[in-house]
Amino acid sequence: MLCGLLAFSWWSRGTEIDKYSVIDRPARIYPDYSSTIIPPNIAPLNFMVQEQGTYYFAKIYSEKGKPIEILSRSPKITIGTNAWHKLLKDNKGGQLYFDIFVRADKENWVRFGTITNRIASEQVDGFVVYRRMHPTHTRTRGHLGIYQRNLSCFDERLVLDNHGCRDLCINCHSFSANRPDRVLMGVRSKSQGQKTLLIEGDDVIRMGAKFGYTAWHPSGKLAVYSINNLPMFFHTAGEEVRDTFDIDSAMAYFVVGSMTIKTSPEISRKGWLETWPAWSGDGRYLYFCSTQITWADQDKFPPDGYDKVKYDLVRISYDIEHDQWGKIETVLSSGDTGLSIAMPRISPDGRWMVFCMCKYGYFPPWQKNSDLYVMDLKSGEESGRYEYRRLDINSDHSEGWHSWSSNSRWIVFSSKKEQGAFTRCYISYVDETGRVYKPLVLPQKNPDFYNYCLETFNTPEFVTGPIGVTGARLARVVNGYDEVSITVPITGATPSAGAMPKEGQPWQPWRE
Repeated sequence: MLCGLLAFSWWSRGTEIDKYSVIDRPARIYPDYSSTIIPPNIAPLNFMVQEQGTYYFAKIYSEKGKPIEILSRSPKITIGTNAWHKLLKDNKGGQLYFDIFVRADKENWVRFGTITNRIASEQVDGFVVYRRMHPTHTRTRGHLGIYQRNLSCFDERLVLDNHGCRDLCINCHSFSANRPDRVLMGVRSKSQGQKTLLIEGDDVIRMGAKFGYTAWHPSGKLAVYSINNLPMFFHTAGEEVRDTFDIDSAMAYFVVGSMTIKTSPEISRKGWLETWPAWSGDGRYLYFCSTQITWADQDKFPPDGYDKVKYDLVRISYDIEHDQWGKIETVLSSGDTGLSIAMPRISPDGRWMVFCMCKYGYFPPWQKNSDLYVMDLKSGEESGRYEYRRLDINSDHSEGWHSWSSNSRWIVFSSKKEQGAFTRCYISYVDETGRVYKPLVLPQKNPDFYNYCLETFNTPEFVTGPIGVTGARLARVVNGYDEVSITVPITGATPSAGAMPKEGQPWQPWRE
């Protein structure tokens, strides 16, 4: 240990501390807000000091502006919002330092090594929309809701939940170009069946068709979605006992102006499964995941060899002016990766794709081995070789459900990295070279929040502002009688988008 000098005012006691010893390592803090890049418009990163002591002092500072100094009897460090935002605004692109001091006994203070973060020059979108729900290990009906969180503070507001509507599930919310005024949101219940809400500005329309995983065209004129038959089943043992399998799927597209649904033989091929659509930045290509149906017994569930099924990443060209589809081409084969590919999401500037890979199947959240990967699409177009790499931000648990900010500099994703059971939302900076930096968990006013929260956070989507329609208005539309009837032009083995599960099939109101 080294000795040093420190002088500051002891709040309300008039005492000055002028001596401390030094420990040559950073203090342990929770959440781990250290050695990363933070948005300049993020809420205060309140934290707990995980060092034994009787008093705690934190000094937060940068090159410009007045430092923030906090003295606390508890290890909880709560940062003032106004001072925090001023410090970040004045030091965009610069370093942000945390100096932490702990009084280990009645007299002696210890100073830990400085924690350093960088403040990004680029802002993150102002809001994130996600689902909060109880984990789906049981058939217990718990609370489930869609919430929107203001990322510059701790304001979380309800968009829609299952209160007042029996067995309601809300899922697969999708925003056009990160806009909060154009949204597609799936709802389903035993009493109402499977529906989709279209929010356009102040208008809300309930449509008599259930959209699956949805991707808006960059123009906002149409949205492609999957139609899936996804029963849940359970393993008898294992860290994650839940599982699901796509029995049959196809894709269709919703044209907003005419309120019609169309499809093409190229994206709804019999004998194939198509899912997880994602548009290129310019809207010229639709990327999605696909695999061939290989099991003979269509009535057996799960089918033989379900844990060997792997999806390829493919794409198809699309001419929006003439409503014409091209031919499917393989971008990345599961035969080459040895893994199943899922959840491709492309940055709005069209440069980067982040996607998941796991051992089998289409649903990474229930596979501990699911990791995030990045692909440089621009380089792939130029060279004809679509190379990818595993991201350093992955943990030993499942990562997935990622989305991009409108400026292509941030991703938000879901991970079970902390406890293995409860999914949380994390934000990471993406630089111009495609490097993705150490994630920070979504900040909470009480830094101890995630240690006692028994709900899971998933399907996060960045949006540039709040959804203007109230939850009460959405609930009235869900429970009302007005509905636009839409015919889905898919027949045969592919299930109808509005159909309920057959007798004997499990009812899944709580898909995570």
